[in-house]
Amino acid sequence: MSVEASIVPAGVADAGEILTVQRAAYLTEAQHYTDPFLPPLTETLDEVRAVLTGPTTVLAARLGHRLVGSVRAHLDGDTAHVGRLSVAPDQQGRGVGGRLLAAIEAACPPSVALFTLFTGADSARNVRLYQRHGYRIVAHRPDPNGIRLAVLEKPAVSPAHSDA
Repeated sequence: MSVEASIVPAGVADAGEILTVQRAAYLTEAQHYTDPFLPPLTETLDEVRAVLTGPTTVLAARLGHRLVGSVRAHLDGDTAHVGRLSVAPDQQGRGVGGRLLAAIEAACPPSVALFTLFTGADSARNVRLYQRHGYRIVAHRPDPNGIRLAVLEKPAVSPAHSDA
């Protein structure tokens, strides 16, 4: 029997687990790009705690007592910047990332008109996940270390206007 992860708001007490899962999840990206200094890998515990106490919305995926994933969104006007989507390596490919993505979008206020995020341009699995959820590549740019990033956007769908 498959147990589905529950998606819950993250708190400061989750900082260590979030950082552990984030580092494990981004390790394959670091290996792919031969860059051990990707921001999710160099973020400190204090920085994660600061995010959790600030205005950023942070959600966690839990299987029982185990944190198996997390995602963040911070608002800038009517745009929600989604980031640090992380799923424990042994839980990847089971829908946790897609559920976290949908949950962070749903957790944002109705005033949000646009969701935006970025991932490594050569990270085909990540790009496919985001495209399945309605994101489209709108630009490419280098990160501070020169890695080519794909910038993706998705217009928010207002419940009042979704008479499909």
